[in-house]
Amino acid sequence: MSNTIQLHDKTFKPYIPYADLEKAIDRVAERINHDYRGSADIPALLCVLNGSVLFTAELMKRLDFNLELISMKLSSYEGTASTGEVREIMGLSGSVEGKRVLIVEDIVDTGTTIENLIATLKAHGASEVKVCTLLLKPDVYKKDIPLDYVAMEIPNRFIVGFGLDYDGLGRNSKDIYVIDQ
Repeated sequence: MSNTIQLHDKTFKPYIPYADLEKAIDRVAERINHDYRGSADIPALLCVLNGSVLFTAELMKRLDFNLELISMKLSSYEGTASTGEVREIMGLSGSVEGKRVLIVEDIVDTGTTIENLIATLKAHGASEVKVCTLLLKPDVYKKDIPLDYVAMEIPNRFIVGFGLDYDGLGRNSKDIYVIDQ
């Protein structure tokens, strides 16, 4: 892990190394495999673009059951803060009608995006919706929606790397960095 990275006007310092992320993904994949292995149907993984691309790819490599991959792009951040509003940038890339859907999210903080996603998926006819997130900020999670699979919990700090960005930059780091204030 490099010491710091500069993105736009902010400096970020090392926070979660890739090796720790791999272990967390291994653990969550094991739980998902246990729950989905041997299913008669083929569940759909919903990759929430752009942030969960790396997590979805790593997770999929560890899943040992047939699945379908679909995606959707949403936005709720400007700079380092959530706007509180979820904008749909790109709709579902495939049908979820009658399917069990596992949302794969990079990070859940307030839960507004998850709430919006679940409503959208149910409106499109998903038979079941579960949530898998790489990271959860429990201090700010404000919804009663259960999160079925949480790889790691973190404090409420602004982070980048492993798919997470600051105004479009930083996603390509395999490690996670935290803002250095």
